Formats: sequence, structure tokens, C-alpha cells
Amino acid sequence: MTKEEKVRYWLDIADYDLDTAEAMYQTGRWLYVAFMCHQVIEKTLKAYWCGTQPDDPPYTHNHMRLAEGSGLYEKMNDEQRDFLDVITNYNIEARYPEDKEELSHILTEQFCRQIINNTKQIQQWIKDKL
Repeated sequence: MTKEEKVRYWLDIADYDLDTAEAMYQTGRWLYVAFMCHQVIEKTLKAYWCGTQPDDPPYTHNHMRLAEGSGLYEKMNDEQRDFLDVITNYNIEARYPEDKEELSHILTEQFCRQIINNTKQIQQWIKDKL
């Protein structure tokens, strides 16, 4: 795969995951809204990595590692960094049953709409940096 093909691959599946997050929002599946938004950011960061680094991105779900390793973290403002820190947790927390009860109190309809909106904003910002 060429560098451009790798970038396109990651961006395409990130866009697909964003559509899935919206579908989960429409059906009230709040836990999966957060999880899919995590996936959108992870894959968009991997697209950025592929577009700016000589090697492939590492096999990780850690947004901070991807952002720092690609040089993107230093370009982010505090709000973007804070969101990255928050959304990273939904990959880990969304997988364990004991955390579902706690998350059900946090992941409300309004909170999930904000997560989607923030995801769209940071995803577009990263795309613009490519």
C-alpha cells in the first residue's frame, strides 16, 4: 500500500465508525456511541500517523501515544488534549461489564451528543492537518 492508500484506508473506516456512532445515538445505545467515537479518533490519528511518519502506526488503542508519536499532540490546544484524554477511556471502560453500571449514569443522551460533536470537530481538525 502506498502512503496515500494507508491514509485513505484509515480515514474511510473512521468515517464509517462515525456513521455507526450516529446510528447508535439514534437507537439510544449510549455505551456504543462513546466506544465508536473512541474508534473514530483512534483511526483518524492512525491516518495522520501514516501521512506524516515513515513507519506504520503502532498497534495501540492509546490516543495519547498515537498523538505524541506522530507529533500531533504538541499542535493540539488544551481542550483537544482534554478530550483526547476523556475519549481514550471509552475503549477500555466500554469492554467490562462491571463498568457498565457506572457508565450508564455518565453516558446520557446529552453527553453522547456532545461526544459526537467533539469527535467530529477533532476529526476534522486532524484531517485538516494532513
